Amino acid sequence: MSTAFDYCEIGRKVIEIEAEALHGLTHYINGSFTQACQLIHECNGKVIVMGMGKSGHIGNKIAATLASTGTPAFFVHPGEASHGDLGMIEKGDVVLAISNSGEASEVLTLLPVIKRLGIPLISMTGKPESSMAQLSQIHLQITVNKEACPLNLAPTSSTTATLAMGDALAIALMEARGFTADDFALSHPGGALGRKLLLRISDIMHTGERLPLVGEEALIKDALLEVSRKGLGMTAIIDKDQQLLGIFTDGDLRRLLDNRVDIHSTTIGAVMTRNPATISADVLAAEGLKLLEDRKISGLLVTDNGKLVGALNMHDLLKAGVM
Repeated sequence: MSTAFDYCEIGRKVIEIEAEALHGLTHYINGSFTQACQLIHECNGKVIVMGMGKSGHIGNKIAATLASTGTPAFFVHPGEASHGDLGMIEKGDVVLAISNSGEASEVLTLLPVIKRLGIPLISMTGKPESSMAQLSQIHLQITVNKEACPLNLAPTSSTTATLAMGDALAIALMEARGFTADDFALSHPGGALGRKLLLRISDIMHTGERLPLVGEEALIKDALLEVSRKGLGMTAIIDKDQQLLGIFTDGDLRRLLDNRVDIHSTTIGAVMTRNPATISADVLAAEGLKLLEDRKISGLLVTDNGKLVGALNMHDLLKAGVM
């Protein structure tokens, strides 16, 4: 395969041009940016993002980022809006219209209706003298010196700048709202991050008949049967009031066999590990994983004021998608 053409050199040049465009964007984080954030923050409705072509693709992502960080938002295609979807926009909403040229006819067609409804308009364009910029209540400038395209035609630097300005809006609003990791998880319940931030020990622990436990007077052989029946690689040892006394694991069994302990005559209370690692049921499952990793163990007992209420092992965390 010929290597005469230096693809890497072109790739680096693109990154450098777009990085320069992003650096220049900091000059446009100004009073207008503050006004836009305040307007959206005080909005009782939704942020409706609009844009055509590449601006539409970027607008879709901006709407998604806003929505996932505490600002209700969705994207409306300007073409579809002209044929009925404009009914999605209500008083109390804010429109964020995106166009690098500021002259997208599909968006401009909608502005008189948006104005008539009394809906505030924020525009994001590369040309402050454009029609869209002049007709908007607040204009966010996203001008770039040049596109990364050698013909200076394909939207590259300009779309990168637009996306970055959208991220700046979303994160500024996120921090202003005091949006937390728990809030983030509530809007991402299906993903790995949501599972780590929402799933608690109580959601995955074994309880009731599935909980391995024996009394301290039980023989080791009987404790082994409990370990085998419940399939967690361990059993808890409790007193008559369900208070946790200790734990016995597969690893403990191997050590007993090495020491030739008679499992038919020795009680489990004589060989159990006292003061085992425990965790509360309301703790995040991710914290349970950290405890297992830190202690280099494979199972955990769950207690409430010293009383055994549950048990889980590394496999449970793996099955729940926490790992």
